Amino acid sequence: MKKILVIHGPNLNLLGEREPGVYGSTSFSELNTMMMDRADALGLECEIFQSNHEGAIIDKLHSARTVFDGVIINAGAYTHYSYAIHDAIKDIRIPCIEVHISNIHAREGFRSNSVISPVCIGTIAGFGINSYFLALQQFAMM
Repeated sequence: MKKILVIHGPNLNLLGEREPGVYGSTSFSELNTMMMDRADALGLECEIFQSNHEGAIIDKLHSARTVFDGVIINAGAYTHYSYAIHDAIKDIRIPCIEVHISNIHAREGFRSNSVISPVCIGTIAGFGINSYFLALQQFAMM
């Protein structure tokens, strides 16, 4: 059974409360429950991690390299400027899919740039919480 790590970055713990017009009304807890259910249905083992701290995300990525077969990451605002997370993804050498709930290319200009995309096998953005499910499905097909 493939093991997939899902990393939620800063402010994602406030899903359902923050900007529902952008991020939807599904709560963080509801999303995680749905992710676990979907992973199970796809025959994947899934672990979910959230942090508002860049270093904690990097530490989790480092520890993933010997445990997980893939990573799904929504790095939140770190997407746009964290070369440290970029380097961590590159260095762990396991497939990583970048996910965003909103379409980062249809928002403020600074959100269009992702410094982690070049080290991910793909990016899924703009499909609401379904972006996460599409990433799980991709790992199930690999």
